Amino acid sequence: MSVRVQEAAFDFGAEANAFAARCRGAGAVVTFSGITRDLGRDALDRMVIEHYPGMTERALERIEAEARARWNLADALIIHRFGAMAPGDMIMMVATAARHRAEAFAAAEFLMDFLKSRAPFWKKEVTATGGESWVESRDADEAALKRW
Repeated sequence: MSVRVQEAAFDFGAEANAFAARCRGAGAVVTFSGITRDLGRDALDRMVIEHYPGMTERALERIEAEARARWNLADALIIHRFGAMAPGDMIMMVATAARHRAEAFAAAEFLMDFLKSRAPFWKKEVTATGGESWVESRDADEAALKRW
């Protein structure tokens, strides 16, 4: 089980392969990555993600432990970046491994929903023209959390 909060970019393929290699006995590995997208309005120049070191890692470790308690996971991985990211940059990755795919998928979705709505990260969009706005939580993200 692993949680990493880092500024540096990561290699999704290398992370996924290393994760799968250490999950002997698992019948399913599920991976997901979140990517900085350009929403088309004012041409997004970058997204800046802020966090409180220590507090953020503890929050992610708690939710990862909750996923392990709910599903019989062989392993789990959360990587989340902070700092400035351009459109197309990977922001985060979740990987889960379990004996059966249903548990791996459910745990991965649970972790992703938490990261989207409750993880202590603050995101600011900066446009090519210099405009800045903080990203607000969306009703759909909050609704997704309620199913857990």
